[in-house]
Amino acid sequence: MAINWYPGHMHKATKELRKILPASQALVEVLDARIPVSSSNPVIGSLDAEIPRIKILNKADLADPEATKAWQESFNRQPDCVCLQSEPATPVTQNDIIAAANRLCGQSSSDRARQLVIVGIPNVGKSTLMNLLAGRKLANTGNEPAVTKGQQRIRLNADWFLVDTPGLLWPKLEDQNGAYKLALTGTIRNTAIDLEDIGWFAAEFLLEQHPQALQKRYQLPAQATDVESCLTHIASIRGARGKGGGVDWHKTAELLLNDFRSGKLGRISLESP
Repeated sequence: MAINWYPGHMHKATKELRKILPASQALVEVLDARIPVSSSNPVIGSLDAEIPRIKILNKADLADPEATKAWQESFNRQPDCVCLQSEPATPVTQNDIIAAANRLCGQSSSDRARQLVIVGIPNVGKSTLMNLLAGRKLANTGNEPAVTKGQQRIRLNADWFLVDTPGLLWPKLEDQNGAYKLALTGTIRNTAIDLEDIGWFAAEFLLEQHPQALQKRYQLPAQATDVESCLTHIASIRGARGKGGGVDWHKTAELLLNDFRSGKLGRISLESP
């Protein structure tokens, strides 16, 4: 099944971003630490390739710490780029953002405050981060993507403003492997995807890359080495049965996806540098 999700408000938000970017000194891009490549919007990357970037590896508490460290080092080696990590226990602060902006752009000789624009895909945790930076509830948050629908602006200090934008995807998800990763991490609404298909993808990936996580969470037997037997076992121990006692594949997929997204399967990265 080909995955694509591009609500109308995202097209409008992309047009608005094109207007404000030339007046901005740096771009703050919030990435999912589990999928730094797949969660980077190529449209945003093409808008202004020369603008300095602050990359925030968000949800680092859900990602493999060694992989996240390697990603941070890799991004920090890129020109005009500073990479930070953020998670609920140790979130990025205003001072972190300001220090990174000053490092990239230098101290201003003008009395006029400069502007940062923060961008990210849906459900990457950008709104939660904005609320923390503002010190108040500025943006709505939720487990479903595409909650924020318009731009919001806060003052970080006397020298810097930060402009928030809605979560943005791109019109066509040409890399379908990346699209499946986006769906697995919760970027795309469940109503816009085939949950059973994504659940199958998740089980296949985990069996190949992290079988120990499945064994620990579901007491997966040694003989459950293929996707069907793995999901059947999960259905059996979680009571995901339909009429007649058969496997409820939709419910089973939902159980697996929720466990992955919440970190109950452990700290797992889907991509490495």
